[in-house]
Amino acid sequence: METDRLDWLASANPKFRDQLVQWLNCDEKEELPYHWPFWARKAQLPPAADWRIWLVMAGRGFGKTRTGAEWVREIAEANPQARIALISSSLTEARAVMIEGESGLLACSPPNRMPVFEASLRRVRFPNGAMAQIYSAAEPETLRGPQHSHAWCDEIGKWPLSHDRATHCWDNLLMGLRLGEDQKVIVTTTPRSVPLVRRLIEGQTNGSTVVTRGKTIENSGNLPTSFITAMHDEFAGTQLARQELNGELIADVEGALWNRSMIEQSRQSVTAPDHIRVLVAVDPPASARGDACGIIVAALGADGIGRVLADCSVENASPEKWATAVAKAALLWGADRVIAEANQGGAMVESVLRAADCALPVKLVHASRGKVARAEPVAALYEAGKIRHVGLFAQLEDQLCGLMAGGTYEGPGRSPDRADALVWALSELMLGRGAVPRVMNV
Repeated sequence: METDRLDWLASANPKFRDQLVQWLNCDEKEELPYHWPFWARKAQLPPAADWRIWLVMAGRGFGKTRTGAEWVREIAEANPQARIALISSSLTEARAVMIEGESGLLACSPPNRMPVFEASLRRVRFPNGAMAQIYSAAEPETLRGPQHSHAWCDEIGKWPLSHDRATHCWDNLLMGLRLGEDQKVIVTTTPRSVPLVRRLIEGQTNGSTVVTRGKTIENSGNLPTSFITAMHDEFAGTQLARQELNGELIADVEGALWNRSMIEQSRQSVTAPDHIRVLVAVDPPASARGDACGIIVAALGADGIGRVLADCSVENASPEKWATAVAKAALLWGADRVIAEANQGGAMVESVLRAADCALPVKLVHASRGKVARAEPVAALYEAGKIRHVGLFAQLEDQLCGLMAGGTYEGPGRSPDRADALVWALSELMLGRGAVPRVMNV
C-alpha cells in the first residue's frame, strides 16, 4: 500500500526530519512549504487520466478549496496565457473563500509569486501575466461574452436554483471555454442532489468527467478534534452525515413529497427579517420508550415567508423531559404560542406543558387526516418558495424526504415525529385561519 507522504514525514524521527531540511539549499527551504505535490494527499492531485472536467465531490473539511486553489495556481504559473474563470454562488463567497480564504489562492501562493487581487476589477493577476476573473452563479449572463481557457467552480451544489440559474451559468461557461489548447474545469463541491450535480455525475459515462470522492475524516490531521467530535455527535446516523461528511450523493426517494433539491433551494443562512409570529409545535410521543418527541420552532416573517428556526426534538423522553424541552425552546426563541397534537391525550399534553412552567398559550390540534394528507399542502408551500430553513436540520430533513405522496413513510425511524411537528407549525402559520400566505388553485 502506498504510504501518504505527509503521514510518512509526520511519523519520521524528528532528527531525521531536521536533517532532511538541512540537506535543502536556501531556495528549496523557502519553496518546500508551497510545494503542493509533496504536501497533498493523492486524492487532492489531478487524475492521471485524460479529462475535461474534474469533479471533486467530498465531505466538508476534506480540503476541496485548497485542492481547487492549488490547481489554479499550477495552471497559472505554468501558462502566462491562461485565462481562468473563478465561479461561486456569489461574488462575496468567491472573494471570501476562493481568493482570500484560509485555503484560497492568496494563502497558498509563495510570497515571491503572490498574485494581486484587483477587487474593483474582480480580477486576480499573476506575476507572469496569467489572469483569473471571478463570477457569480447568480448572474449567469455575465459569462455569456468572456472567453476562458480554464475554470474553477466552487460549491456548485449551492449555486442558485431559481430560474435554472445554476444550469444557465454552467452552460454559458462551457460555451466560452475556448481559449488555449487544453481546456479544463475543476469543480469542488459537497454533494447535493441538485440537477447540475447529477448532470456532472452522468458525464462520467462519456469519459469527459472524472470524479474524485472523499470523506471529512480523510483530512483529520488538519482538522480540530473538537470539530470532528461535534460533527459526529450532531449528525451521526443521518443521511445528511452521509452527504456532508462522507461525500455521498443521496438519491431522492421517488414519489416523496419533499426532495433534497427542494430543501436546498429553501436553505437560508442570512439574517431573517422581523418575525410576525413565532411558535413551537409539538408532536408528543405515545410513550417514553417509543418515538421521539418532535419539537419544531417556526416563524412567520414580515415578508410573508415561513421559516424553520430550530429542531429541538428529544429522544426517549419522559413527559416531564419533553415538556421542559418545549418550555426552554419557547423561552429561547420568544415564541408566542405552543401548538401540540392532542390525539395522544389532549388533556394530558396540556397539563404536562403547564407543569413545566410553560406559561404561553397552548393550542391543541387534532389529526383528522393522516400525516401525509396533512403534509401535502405544506410541501406545496415549499414548491412555491414560501418556506426557508434557517440552517441545517439533518434528522428533520431526512424525515421530510421519506414522506410519500401515496400515504406511506419511507424515511428513517418508525415515525416522522419531527416532520409531523413541522407540518403542524407551518400549517398554523401559513395555512391557518388568518394566515397571510396561501397556496391556492386558480
